[in-house]
Amino acid sequence: MLIEIWSDIMCPFCYIGKRKLEKALEQFKHSSEVKLEWKSFQLDPTISDEITHQSVYEYIAARKGWTLDRCKEIHKTIVEMAADVGLKFDFDKAKMANSFIAHRIIQYAKTKGLGDAAEEQFFKAYFTDGKNLNSRIDLTEVGIAAGLTYDAIDDALTNDRYADAVKADIGKAERLGIHSVPFFVFNRKYAISGAQPVAVFSQTLEKAFEEWKTAQPIITYSTLEGDVCCKDGDCTL
Repeated sequence: MLIEIWSDIMCPFCYIGKRKLEKALEQFKHSSEVKLEWKSFQLDPTISDEITHQSVYEYIAARKGWTLDRCKEIHKTIVEMAADVGLKFDFDKAKMANSFIAHRIIQYAKTKGLGDAAEEQFFKAYFTDGKNLNSRIDLTEVGIAAGLTYDAIDDALTNDRYADAVKADIGKAERLGIHSVPFFVFNRKYAISGAQPVAVFSQTLEKAFEEWKTAQPIITYSTLEGDVCCKDGDCTL
């Protein structure tokens, strides 16, 4: 069963929601039959893609018209929410960047079965390690940590195929009316918006999976028997 997740790696609730979904999957007895597919989303595509040292506090203060002190107080609550699911957020180190570049690498990683690993590494890089995701050096370091090669990362950042894949995900979100993230779609039928409690993920998993399993065709074969060897080592003649 497919779970599609629209997410921006600069969204704290996307990282928290990822952990909550993972917890629900740990408790789900059919988790081996579930596939996650990460979808690109940008909360603010207008952020500069040049290397800057603007802090999260400065960015939010400018957008909201708040003081830096108020921004810091609000982010303390988010740090506590992250800690509740085992994550360490350090907003004092986080640097603003345009996430489109990172999404290109994640799109490449998806083609190699490393989408989830790349998503995890980029979340950690931004929220915990203070990496600058406008920096080619930092982007490459994160991509390597996710299991990609230097050549793969270069391809991701220069091949229009991966930029187009990012745009396609964003375009689909717009057509579906998705305006905030995280947004989880189960079996293309049920959706969860936001980092909901683990119980909500578990209940939706159970319901969506039951319907998905019921809809799967049962394949049987009319078999002509012959001489075979079985996986237990026995052979018939």
